[in-house]
Amino acid sequence: MAFFYRTSLAACLMAAACTISSQAATVSSGAFQTAEVGPGVSSLSPGDTYSEYQWGLENDGSLQLVEIRRRFTNGGSAYDSPTDGPHSGLPIPAGPGDYEVLTTNATPGVDINIAPAWELYDASQTNRDVVVAVIDTGVDILHPDLRESIWTNDDEIPGDGIDNDGNGYTDDYFGWDFFYNDASVFSMGSDEDTHGTHVAGTIAAGRNNGGVAGITGSQHVKIMVLKALGTSQGMGSPEDVIAAIRYAEANGASICNLSFCSNALSQELADTIQNSNMLFVVAAGNGDENGVGLDIDSSPTYPASLPFDNVITVSNLMFDGSLDSSSNYGAVSADIAAPGTYIVSTIPGGYGFLSGTSMAAPMVTGAAALLYSYRTDFSLTDVRNAILGSARQMDTLTGKVSSGGMLDVGAALQWTKQAV
Repeated sequence: MAFFYRTSLAACLMAAACTISSQAATVSSGAFQTAEVGPGVSSLSPGDTYSEYQWGLENDGSLQLVEIRRRFTNGGSAYDSPTDGPHSGLPIPAGPGDYEVLTTNATPGVDINIAPAWELYDASQTNRDVVVAVIDTGVDILHPDLRESIWTNDDEIPGDGIDNDGNGYTDDYFGWDFFYNDASVFSMGSDEDTHGTHVAGTIAAGRNNGGVAGITGSQHVKIMVLKALGTSQGMGSPEDVIAAIRYAEANGASICNLSFCSNALSQELADTIQNSNMLFVVAAGNGDENGVGLDIDSSPTYPASLPFDNVITVSNLMFDGSLDSSSNYGAVSADIAAPGTYIVSTIPGGYGFLSGTSMAAPMVTGAAALLYSYRTDFSLTDVRNAILGSARQMDTLTGKVSSGGMLDVGAALQWTKQAV
C-alpha cells in the first residue's frame, strides 16, 4: 500500500521557477489556465508581490477560469483528459477526440474571510507559538518566503554527525526525511519537493516580505518539515507516515497537515492518528482515475474517511462556490470545503499555481494554527469545533460536507466556546 498525492501544476508566476515533468503530468488531476489571474487583494498584504493572485484570501468576483478538455475514447468509453489552454501560449495538442471549453466565473465573497482574522490576530499581544507538522514531500527551507517559518530542533547541533538529543535521529535540526531516511528535508535541484513547499507556503509564508502571504505568517507559527513522500509522483508508505506522526508529536507539533490519500486502509496508521493528541487536517482526495470526485462515505479513501474527532477532512472549493469536479466529498466523511483550485504559493525557487484537495487542506491547517495561536483558551478540540461550527453555510455544499459550509477564518477567530 502506498500513499500518493494527485494535484496539478497549472502555471508559474516565474517562468524559470518550475518545470512539469512527464511523470508529474501522469498523476495530475487537471491543467488549468486563466484569462484573469486573481482578484486583486494586494491591500491585504501590500508587501507581498503576488498576494494579488491569492483569490482564496479575498474574492471580488473578477477571477475567470478557462478549462480545455479533450474527449478521448478508450475501450469504448469516453473520458476527459485536460490539456493546456489557449492562455498558456502553447498549442492544443493534436490527436483524436473532441474539445470542450468550460468557463467558470467567480462569485464575489467566496473566500476565507482573512482580513478580519488578521486584524484581530495582529492586535493581540498574547499569541502563543504553534508548531505545524507538514508530512508530505520535502520543503524548500531556503525559500525567502519560508526561511523564517521553518521549525528547528534546538536540542540538535546541525551537521556534527551526532544524535545530540538522543531521539534516534542524527542531525535532525530541520526535521527528518523518512522517505530517504536522512536529515535532508529538501532535495536541491529536484522537482519532487514542489508539493510540500506549496503546502508550507499556504500555511505560513511570511507576510509583507515579498512573494505570497501565508495564512499565519511566520512570527508565531513554524513548519516542522517531515518528508514522508518522494519521487516526482509523491509516493510514500504508511510506515513512513506513522514514523513521521510519532516524531511530530514527540517533538512538539500540535497540528499535522496530511495532503495525500490511499484507497487502502492501514489499521496501524488509523490507530496512530486516533491515539494522537494532535489535530490532523486531511485532504479529501481528487476523485477516481478520470479525475471525477467520489463520495468517500461509500467509496472511502484514507486517511480522509477516518471517523475520528481529531481529524478535519477538507474538500476543494471553486471560486464560484461549487466543489471542483475532481474533489471528493461526503456528507459524513468530509467536514468542510476550502479554496483548492488554482492556488498560488511557494515552490522551490519561486512561486506557482497548484490545484487539488492538497491545496484546500493547508488552507484549513493555516486557519487552525492561527486560531490555536490566537485563542489561548482553546484546546485543539475547541479549534476543530470552532472551524466547523463557524463554517459559512452554502447551498452548494449541503449534503457534500458535514458542516454544510466553507472555511471562514474571521468567523472562527470570533467563535464562542460552547459550554459543556
